Amino acid sequence: MANERIEVNPEIMGGKPIIRGTRVPVELVLRKLCAGLTADEIITDHPRLTPDDIRAAQAFAVDYLADENVIYG
Repeated sequence: MANERIEVNPEIMGGKPIIRGTRVPVELVLRKLCAGLTADEIITDHPRLTPDDIRAAQAFAVDYLADENVIYG
């Protein structure tokens, strides 16, 4: 699940995954995408981000979920 654009550091944002070099949590990027914002709109709100950062946040979430055990019932 390693991604050079994502950082997890207990000293930054309480250890939440962030976009490296920023204090922008991956969760925030994903929530904005789910709310219907485009990558360009997110970058307008957070000018230090790049389209590759947005894709890295999505890939991080996919990789994280791929390792989860899902229990139905």
